[in-house]
Amino acid sequence: MSTITISILSIGLLAIAEHCMAQQRHTSDALIPVAEFGKHRPIGVSVSSTNRLFVSFPYQGKDHRYSLTEIIDGKPQPYPDVAWNTYAGDSATRFVNVQDLYVDTEDYLWVLDSKPAPKGSIFGGQGSEAAEGAFKLLKINLANDRVERVYTFEDIDRKTAGLNDMRIDTEKKLAYLSDPGRAAIVVLDLASGTSRTVLSNQPSTTADPDVVLSYDGKEMRDGNGNPFRSNVNGIALTKDNRYFYFKPINKLNLYRIETRYLADASLTDAELAQHVEDMGKTTVTHGLIADNKGNIYLTSSMDYSIKYLSPDGRLHTLVRDSRLIWPDSFGIGSDGYLYVSCAQLQRDPAWNNGQDNVEYPYRVYKVRLPQ
Repeated sequence: MSTITISILSIGLLAIAEHCMAQQRHTSDALIPVAEFGKHRPIGVSVSSTNRLFVSFPYQGKDHRYSLTEIIDGKPQPYPDVAWNTYAGDSATRFVNVQDLYVDTEDYLWVLDSKPAPKGSIFGGQGSEAAEGAFKLLKINLANDRVERVYTFEDIDRKTAGLNDMRIDTEKKLAYLSDPGRAAIVVLDLASGTSRTVLSNQPSTTADPDVVLSYDGKEMRDGNGNPFRSNVNGIALTKDNRYFYFKPINKLNLYRIETRYLADASLTDAELAQHVEDMGKTTVTHGLIADNKGNIYLTSSMDYSIKYLSPDGRLHTLVRDSRLIWPDSFGIGSDGYLYVSCAQLQRDPAWNNGQDNVEYPYRVYKVRLPQ
């Protein structure tokens, strides 16, 4: 059987699974609601070593409230303060569009504030060809809740970049970011503030056009019939900083590379590509995270589940629940739980002929990690 046939078969099985879920809703007691946000869509999620929970929200115009919050007693509070969450004034000292969060192994909170230009956005959109994106990465000290440094990515192409997710390598003092806009990985030197763009338009970073997302028996297409498509998006860094995992949303294969190769600025893309490992077929995935046992967790939206790849290479289902509507980002708490946001992106009017099918309120959930 050819590789293409296997890929199409895998997609078909996923479509059948999600269609069955649509026909009969399934609720698991293992999936526990943590906080709800009305019409405010949660995206980024991260948890500190003391189990402080942080959730971010992209800018939503009139429905926008806060960009970055700490969840205290189940309620979102602006973080690190109200000023950073004010959508007015100098963009250098306020959030524009918070996309991703990550608490590193030294317990610093990193915040990716990313507003791609239309050409770099996974959502496309009409706009001036000259439009530029706005990007910054913040390092926040959780001991005193202060912003210690801001990186501004002056050396990337702002017309085409679409920085999406990031992970921090505290050993090598590097940040790794997915850039679906350019189908690439960005490596940021945290000492100098300069960045490199690597693995551009490689098979491991590029969406598969044959993978079309389908939910409730309906393909995810916009009003012009164009399918949703994203190049490299979800990423994960193992706790020992050895392996960096990544994959496009529109691809079933999961990939990894040793970070020592990403850190080597002398390697060309062709040489780097030789060190990329194909971990095999997984699922349509939006977010990834690694735990301290070496498990790699993957959101699996087409069958409303969370899966994980164990160190022995086997793929397991942690939980399946019809409330997992576009599970997006993960955080791992010191309490033994995996936290996940549900963005419900496929329910948006843009993909449903102008009809809003979102099931409000938006929520963040948790599920216990495997023993």
